[in-house]
Amino acid sequence: SNRAYLKFCEATGNALPEFWNTDNFRNGEDYLDYPVIGVNWVNANKYASWAGKRLPTEAEWEYAARGGLQNKEFPNGNSWTKARAHQDTATIWINLLEAVGQYPPNGYGLHDMGGNVWEWVFDIFSETYYIDSDHMNPKGPERGSNRVIRSGSWHSGAMCKKVYYRKGIPGSWSDFAVGFRCAKDAR
Repeated sequence: SNRAYLKFCEATGNALPEFWNTDNFRNGEDYLDYPVIGVNWVNANKYASWAGKRLPTEAEWEYAARGGLQNKEFPNGNSWTKARAHQDTATIWINLLEAVGQYPPNGYGLHDMGGNVWEWVFDIFSETYYIDSDHMNPKGPERGSNRVIRSGSWHSGAMCKKVYYRKGIPGSWSDFAVGFRCAKDAR
């Protein structure tokens, strides 16, 4: 959330994210319970380490997004409603980013696994990685120029919100529709 990321910046001297205190993107001190955006992969990884956590692998993210459902398209089943797609009637995208936890959780009790903001994961992106990867807990390719984002956002169509949909963007990129979540190893 913006609240947690602000604490990190205050404690470490890390720069505030791009778009901070921008009402149009619901980012900053007036939107503390909203997901932080405008954070590149490097700073998302720094935050996770500071918080005693890490970014999830792509495989962990997808497993968590499915919430125990098998062979379903979205975190809560096989449909995505127009209301959750955040598109107005004129098919013009508008920013309807919402505070975290506004939608029902998936089967694992996790909120916002599809929509709201894209989420950085740890892995390097390769379009063909899953063709030859390990089937059990793959860790991503060792080399590449982009990092993986998952989940789709308020700015994406329903296709991008499917639990298996993935994109690669430069790790130095900051975006008004990209944030992150952290993971922690179980004991």
